[in-house]
Amino acid sequence: MNPTVLYIEDEAEHRLLVQQALEAIGYNFVGAETGMEGIAAAQETLPNLILLDIHLPDVLGYEVVRQLRASSNPKLRDVPVIAISADTLRGAVEKALQAGCDVYMSKPIHIRELWTRVQSFLSDFK
Repeated sequence: MNPTVLYIEDEAEHRLLVQQALEAIGYNFVGAETGMEGIAAAQETLPNLILLDIHLPDVLGYEVVRQLRASSNPKLRDVPVIAISADTLRGAVEKALQAGCDVYMSKPIHIRELWTRVQSFLSDFK
């Protein structure tokens, strides 16, 4: 069974680009446009990895990852989360890691780097 990656991102073009890139290497893809939609999708699909934009229209990605880490479901609580943001403010990386993200990636996304990061978390599935 192929692993599932959830991408919580409000920009449809970014979601589509990542969806095409991940499906091309055999991953299942689930997309969500807002933080609350992302939390609901995570609870429903129990993804193997979450890609998370920090600046969402309803809540910040920091709050999304905090809620996931506080889940009573260990599969949700322990799912790896890669923060993806164009935020260049000092301390952005540290803030994401302190909130519970495992890795921070800067936008624009470079597909080869994304593949490498995703595969490093999901290598047991391939």
